[in-house]
Amino acid sequence: MQHEKVLIIGSGPAGLTAALYAARANLNPILIAGPQFGGQVALTHEIENYPGFPGGSGADLIDLMKEQAERFGARIEMDVVLSVDFAHGSPFRVQTGNQEYLAEALIVTSGASPRMLNVPGEKELTGRGTSYCGTCDGFFFRGKKIVVVGGGDSAIKEALFLTKFATHIDVIHRRDSLRAEAALQKRAFAHEKINFIWDTVVDEIMGTDKVNAVKLRNLKTGEVYEHPTEGVFIFVGHEPNNSLLKGALNMDVGGYVITDKHMGTNIEGVFAAGEIQDPLWKQVATSVGQGCAAAIAAEEWLSQRETVKA
Repeated sequence: MQHEKVLIIGSGPAGLTAALYAARANLNPILIAGPQFGGQVALTHEIENYPGFPGGSGADLIDLMKEQAERFGARIEMDVVLSVDFAHGSPFRVQTGNQEYLAEALIVTSGASPRMLNVPGEKELTGRGTSYCGTCDGFFFRGKKIVVVGGGDSAIKEALFLTKFATHIDVIHRRDSLRAEAALQKRAFAHEKINFIWDTVVDEIMGTDKVNAVKLRNLKTGEVYEHPTEGVFIFVGHEPNNSLLKGALNMDVGGYVITDKHMGTNIEGVFAAGEIQDPLWKQVATSVGQGCAAAIAAEEWLSQRETVKA
């Protein structure tokens, strides 16, 4: 069994920042990357609003963060955490696919995953015209007419990216105005390939071997109709990746981990940062700040603990 002072779960901006700060504090942290290195940010085509990073892909930003954290001694394992024993307090027993660890402090940055619509046809046609990642799948829709579902930053960013491939994009949004930031809205409204279908939800994704239509319902008029399309890209928010944490860490009604101002959870020695505990901001910049705070708080907690022991 491998003993660690600090173990970080997750490799998005919060996790990599926590690894950087913990490494600079000589805590020799280990970061367990999880199933998608870099988290959702790594799948983002373009990052324009992170200070000091005026343009480039999310994968580029994650690579720079990884390089910086490793330069100061952070160790990154391409592994997945299978279970954590919170019941007995610190040190926490962490089982991964390849190793078992005892960690004095844990920093949970497991992030969130795309939320599904949970409508008929969605599951069956995922990968057959239904997607949750424009960066991953946009190329396959070259020359096609598609729909994007959602009205936040992610939906509009992905719609703009998908104009590189699709000939026409209908953005379907359940309200009559967007939630995306003003700069993104301006670009989307001005783009000749993007059209908006307001006050409307998707009731069904239709097709046999591949998507050929969506069944839409207007929330104001009640009208239900079929809308032909060759692809459906869904961006309606995220669900926190909290399956390892249920029954141990306190969560809000949305399943997000509750933290105090020091990023501490209800269990001493366990800290959380990034989208696993942030239902509100969900920005790279805020996740980085939270990861920084969690690492500093973990270092202070470990120092106080050692002082008491001494």
